[in-house]
Amino acid sequence: MKPRNGRVVISSSCALLCAGLAYGQGRGGNDWATSGNDPQRSSWVRTDAKISPAGLEKPGFAFLWKQKLASDPHGLNSLTEAVLMERYIGYRGFRSYAHLATSGDTVVALDTDLGRIEWKQSIGTGGASGTSACPGGLTATPARATSAAFPTPQAGRGFGGRGGPAKSGVGQAGEGAVTLAALATPPAGNRGGAPDAAAGRRGGGGGQQRMPTFLYAMSSDGKLHAMYVSNGEQPTPAIPFLPANANAGGLAVVDNVAYVATSNSCASAPNGVWALDLATKQVTSWKAGGNLAGTAGPAFGPDGTIYIGTDTGDLVALAPKTLNVIATYKSGGSPFVSSPLVFEYKDKPFVAIAARDGAIHLLPATLESAVFKSPASSASGEPRALSSWQDSDGVRWILAPGAGSMIAWKVVDRNGAPAMEQGWTSRDLVAPPPPMVVNGVVFAVSSGEAKASDAKAIAQRSGKAVLYALDGRTGKELWNSGNTITSFVHSGGLSAAGSQLYLSTYDGTLYAFGFPIEH
Repeated sequence: MKPRNGRVVISSSCALLCAGLAYGQGRGGNDWATSGNDPQRSSWVRTDAKISPAGLEKPGFAFLWKQKLASDPHGLNSLTEAVLMERYIGYRGFRSYAHLATSGDTVVALDTDLGRIEWKQSIGTGGASGTSACPGGLTATPARATSAAFPTPQAGRGFGGRGGPAKSGVGQAGEGAVTLAALATPPAGNRGGAPDAAAGRRGGGGGQQRMPTFLYAMSSDGKLHAMYVSNGEQPTPAIPFLPANANAGGLAVVDNVAYVATSNSCASAPNGVWALDLATKQVTSWKAGGNLAGTAGPAFGPDGTIYIGTDTGDLVALAPKTLNVIATYKSGGSPFVSSPLVFEYKDKPFVAIAARDGAIHLLPATLESAVFKSPASSASGEPRALSSWQDSDGVRWILAPGAGSMIAWKVVDRNGAPAMEQGWTSRDLVAPPPPMVVNGVVFAVSSGEAKASDAKAIAQRSGKAVLYALDGRTGKELWNSGNTITSFVHSGGLSAAGSQLYLSTYDGTLYAFGFPIEH
């Protein structure tokens, strides 16, 4: 810093160093760090300062802003789901970010408090443009490093509640500033909120020293990029990970390893799960016997075990990093159609997955055998992913979107094991994507996407999405977006943090809804 005319001016070199640092970042309990919010793919925000069933009964929740970000869709893909970061403290003060990517290989950061674009970075050439099954371009939602442990509730939005107390940037005597020490080493998965593997803290918070926080994104050429969340700069070269133009999804960075799933055999990439050790840059893969089920990618147990389903009716548990097969469960005939969901019930982890016949299978984390299987139902359709939450009375819920509605199931105890009872069914919804739950409020989308055989029929898909807020216990409608949204939803999805939620649509627009922040 240099004094100038009585003022303190931050030099450009200091600004560049500080750009990647987040000293107020906690475990990320209110952040949305990967597809489905957490590695368990729950789509559940546990607490919120303003959003609740009682809060939605009062005026205030509304459409806030929208930003047009892209006009280069590949097949039916346009924008990814938004990854959210609250409580970021950098050299420009407190910030709240939404990071998402376009199918044309551009990563975008928005200041969600102001509804404006903060930065854009091109990380590729956009790749090939193909069919609805193999759209080409960038397909995986970006992600930040996170923990496999079940998340814990944190305080809602507000000054001092943005992830814990701010930390000083002053190092130990004689060691210089921690900003210099932090940037002296290349990025790895234990920076920015992931566990400190060396200290053995699986599910921890990254140690006492705050390190640069990175956003990870998969470009269409199959490379993994690590970018500072604050400015998009890449301090190290991108790492080769997948074959170019693979149909990738479910990117997650857990315990210094990046994971992603590939489906539909696009660009000759085998269907399966891939792991990239961020320290050694070694790539490992597990090849599935069929196509992968669902759209959320692999789900993670609290011990790091990876779960993936296939359309051959197999649910497979894989070991962290090595991807060695630990266990396999077979559906008994019906293909699986949703990504797995991991949830906690009576302090034990369980896995849920939906089959094409409409049945939902509940299994212990060991996959020994199903503890419960709901009745088959042709009316349930084919969910892309399940969602789960627990209400204030301790009741666990599982939400299953179908072809034209959503079913809410209660998890109940039956002879000492979990079972399910149907709770409520939503109003009619057109091809709903996975719902999201924020502090007891279920947000569901009627996507407006008309069914068509391939991408050539996109011009006929002129439907408009509608966002609904429902009471999580009863299904009662509390609010809807009306005619606000002017396009349909396909590759984008819902995400939420800080009393606001975000939805990306096919025409390349990001919509923000919620309670406006108090200035």
